[in-house]
Parts: sequence; structure tokens; C-alpha cells
Amino acid sequence: MKNVFSHLSVLLLGIALTSCISRTASSAQPSNDITGKTWKLTEINGKPVVLVNADSNPYFKLNMPDMRYEGNGGCNGVSGTFELKPDVMRIKFNQGMSTMIACEDLATEQLFTKALLAADNYTVNGDTLSLNKAKMAPLAKFVRQQ
Repeated sequence: MKNVFSHLSVLLLGIALTSCISRTASSAQPSNDITGKTWKLTEINGKPVVLVNADSNPYFKLNMPDMRYEGNGGCNGVSGTFELKPDVMRIKFNQGMSTMIACEDLATEQLFTKALLAADNYTVNGDTLSLNKAKMAPLAKFVRQQ
């Protein structure tokens, strides 16, 4: 009988240690949660973003409570609704609203908006978010702002 309790205690100790190791490893993993963060555009169609007005860098943010995105294309505010399936890293930006102000960086803004609307999935690598279409090269890359 002592032998059964001995084996049982070793088994329970092994399970306890394994669960502790699993929790520690999972908490050390970077988060793939892209919501509630501001994402600044750094690359579009494989090329670094070059702006005439460096103070107007395009960005967006996903707000989960109302499933809306908001941001700025560099000249104009952009907003609309989105759909997100984080378990399979799928995203869809729905056509939204934008102001209509002309500016020097309008071409970059148009590419930014086009990339948002074309994206159907995303990847996260550290503080870098890539919006993708199917398995093609990233449409746009963003860096998380603090």
C-alpha cells in the first residue's frame, strides 16, 4: 500500500511541476492581441514610408467594445468597423468614413487606406504588426506605439 501512495505522490508532483512550467512558458510568450494599441505605419507595399510632413504619420487603433477602428491616414481621419478572429489571426476592415482634406502626403494616405480595406489576415512579430492579403507579401507594416 505504501508503494501505491509513493507512486501516486510522485505522479501528482510531476503534474504540479508540469502545470507550473506551462503557465510560466505561456506568460513569457508575446501577446498577439492587437486591440487597444496604436499602430504607426512604417512600410507600405514593401517600401519604407517616406512622408513630406513627418508629423503626420498614418496610424490606426482597434477598439473592441464597439468593434470600430480609428486613426489618421496622414491628412485625414479614418474610422469604421472591423471584424477580428484572433484565434486564426483574421481581420477585415469595413469601408468607413474619412475627412476629405488635401495634403502633400495624400498618395501615402490612399495606399494606407487601400491596405486596410484589402487586408484579410495579420501577423505579429514583437512590436511589429503586418497586415496581409492571403499568403502574399505584407500590404503594410506597423510598429506599436507606447
